[in-house]
Amino acid sequence: MLTLQDCIGICELTEEEIKAIAQHEHVPEIIAAELGEYLVHAENGVPHIRKIILEDIEEARSRGHEADVERLELVLKHFIATHPDRPAALEAANA
Repeated sequence: MLTLQDCIGICELTEEEIKAIAQHEHVPEIIAAELGEYLVHAENGVPHIRKIILEDIEEARSRGHEADVERLELVLKHFIATHPDRPAALEAANA
């Protein structure tokens, strides 16, 4: 049986990125890991994950949860730095 940590280990997202997806989609983290892994490889998935994190930031800001805003801004910064806008397969196909 796979644990959440096993799924995080094979996923191309960090635990914090997975938590952001789980929070946004109102699903358990293990489901968010599966969804996130799918989205990372989908044609418009990376921008969709970025939008999820941005919406989480706005939600936290509207509730006055500044610590969550700061944490999610770091999550977003890391996500942008580690994931291109388009999957590598599309980049190679257009090269």
